Amino acid sequence: MALDPIVAGKEPVSVTVKGGETYYWCRCGRSSKQPGCDGSHKGTGIEPMKFAPSSDMTVRFCACKQSKKPPFCDGSHLDLK
Repeated sequence: MALDPIVAGKEPVSVTVKGGETYYWCRCGRSSKQPGCDGSHKGTGIEPMKFAPSSDMTVRFCACKQSKKPPFCDGSHLDLK
């Protein structure tokens, strides 16, 4: 049984990414390297999400782990209590 993700932050994390590189967005909320994965998900039943942009860009990664459009922020953090 998978554990629920935990809220790592209540605001998105802006990151400049490079096209052709591969990134792994933390879905469990336990990584100490937010918004990236550091392997802390092991044993949670939650795997990181692969993100491979085609060009250089700045993205707003979700930190609350509640987004309906992962790995991007969709404003779900505004509904957190």
